[in-house]
Amino acid sequence: MIGRKGVEPIGPDSPVLQLNGVPTRFADGLAGDCFLQTSDGSWRPLEDDGLYAVEAECVALYDDLAASIFGGLGIYRKLLPHVPPFLSQAGLNSEAPIRRDAFETALVKLAAFPELNRFLYLYDCQVLVSAIQECTKEVSQLTGEFYRILNLEPFFTPGIPVEDSIRWSTSPTVTMLFSTLGFLFIRMHSLLDYLAKLACESESIRKDFKTYPRLASSNFMFGDRKKLKKLAREKVVGTLFETCDEVTEVELIRNLLIHDGLLDDMPKGYEVIEDGIVIERFVLMPDRRDGKFERFKNRHRFYGGEDKINLRLTALVRGFQTRQVGTLRAVRSLFAQR
Repeated sequence: MIGRKGVEPIGPDSPVLQLNGVPTRFADGLAGDCFLQTSDGSWRPLEDDGLYAVEAECVALYDDLAASIFGGLGIYRKLLPHVPPFLSQAGLNSEAPIRRDAFETALVKLAAFPELNRFLYLYDCQVLVSAIQECTKEVSQLTGEFYRILNLEPFFTPGIPVEDSIRWSTSPTVTMLFSTLGFLFIRMHSLLDYLAKLACESESIRKDFKTYPRLASSNFMFGDRKKLKKLAREKVVGTLFETCDEVTEVELIRNLLIHDGLLDDMPKGYEVIEDGIVIERFVLMPDRRDGKFERFKNRHRFYGGEDKINLRLTALVRGFQTRQVGTLRAVRSLFAQR
């Protein structure tokens, strides 16, 4: 658990988060899908969720982009130690608290710096990669946070005796549980857009640096992926650009949350109670058929299928991340051909 003094070392009584919402003790053993708290306070899955594989591909992409834009890494690495730090920061992150007009003035003064516009363009391209890295970390941490709330936070006022039943609750804890789940799907959809932008830019690397070029991918979104030219159909197999269950579900849930309401008219957390003890907790997702919500007239949130998202969320995230690794490798193959 996280306290003011930090994270306690793992011991026999340390909680192990389970998919069914009922934590076990570390001393009871580890098996299958479960989560442990790390020294930085985050909850990481016992089974690999693809976080580090995505990171490895992204790290390699930094050099791929530099080599492509500069025609090789030699001149890039020769000039890099002399590049003013603000070129990679101004207008991109908070480490350079500079106004736009001051940035423009500074660029005029640096006009004689060798390959100035190449560096500006390179850093803009690399931001697409760093966005993927950070968003992937968010997906991983949001998944762990979802299961932390599901396992460790009380759905209902503690200490009140209850009869054996399936009880539902709505409370600040349940609100946070649904908010975390919803933002997780939104962030996965963000990754779809970032990956599409990166693929578009990688297909269209600028060659003219007489002026500071705009990104070719500025207005490119995931919905435009069929416009990609060099990533031929056979190269998208195993990627997020291929029609697949992971993308279908992420798009469906994200679009519902952004445009058409909530996952439940009144978000509810369910608890199964036997002999006065909670033996299961779960959250339901609306029924789907052929990639769409079951609908009758204006009604599109039916729960007869009892789809407990907590029992399959980790598999969904792993499948998504596996395809993200495949997508990044497909993008990297574009640079290998040059």
